[in-house]
Amino acid sequence: MNVTALEWVITGVVIAGLFVFDFFAHVRTPHEPTFKESGIWSAVYIGLALAFGGYVAWQWGGTYAGEYYAGFVTEKALSVDNLFIFLIIMSSFAVPRMYQQKVLLIGIVLALVMRGAFIAVGAAAISAFSWVFYLFGAFLIFTAVKLLRESGHEVEHEQQVDSRITVLIKKFLPTTDSYDGDKLITRVDGKRVVTPLLLALVAIGFADLLFALDSIPAIYGLTSEPYLVFTANAFALMGLRQLFFLIGGLLDRLVYLSYGLAAILAFIGVKLVMHALHENTLPFINGGEHVTVPEISTPLSLGVIIGILVVATVASLLRTRGRQA
Repeated sequence: MNVTALEWVITGVVIAGLFVFDFFAHVRTPHEPTFKESGIWSAVYIGLALAFGGYVAWQWGGTYAGEYYAGFVTEKALSVDNLFIFLIIMSSFAVPRMYQQKVLLIGIVLALVMRGAFIAVGAAAISAFSWVFYLFGAFLIFTAVKLLRESGHEVEHEQQVDSRITVLIKKFLPTTDSYDGDKLITRVDGKRVVTPLLLALVAIGFADLLFALDSIPAIYGLTSEPYLVFTANAFALMGLRQLFFLIGGLLDRLVYLSYGLAAILAFIGVKLVMHALHENTLPFINGGEHVTVPEISTPLSLGVIIGILVVATVASLLRTRGRQA
């Protein structure tokens, strides 16, 4: 896949422009978005993501388009799980709903910047050392097991993290427990102090950093093209703010989502290990020669990922169909 520097620049400018538009059109004036507004713009951003896949198919072929769609679906699914953590953070810091959009948008932009750095590091490591796929695969399998063990205890874990972040910040910066509109820093008795809105933003930024550690190895298991990795992440994150308000009330009903995501991460982890064996150069494995193992195709990967998500979602909704939103 040959992506020119100009195409990289144009892509970056367009994505940055969409975030700037989002800020001035929806976030600059604090308000609580309606269900209709969230639904319309969620559909718009998903439509843009799907249309971009069509552009990839036209420009570079259906194989790369399939890799992009598989990466986008995986990142979107992981993002939905991230929304549950964002909801806990908002509740922990009692962020008024009309100010939550600002925290989410800034946090999403920070997440994209951090993921861009991880993508660059991952691409450099993969191009230099094929055995990195072993590490990525093992890490994803470990993460899947960890996700299964922690399932059902996300609230307690995240509240402990939020408490530690708050204590750490208060050691170095003066803070206030009161909100001053959507300001991150305000003045109390003539002194600059940090508002709870900034504390919530730091907590979301920290969560985004941890999410990137899972999502970047996962998508590199579906495509080795940095351009596709970056754009799939960007489009998955782009409509995350609207999705937060659209399905926020349904998040507690997705009780099996963590199990589904664990299965997806484990599947991609196994795929990475198999790919590493196929490209093996480590002398202590098969004498440094390639190991003959089957390769999992992109269409099969996409089918497995979508199938797991459908089963996890339907099972969750059936399990909680008597629960009130």
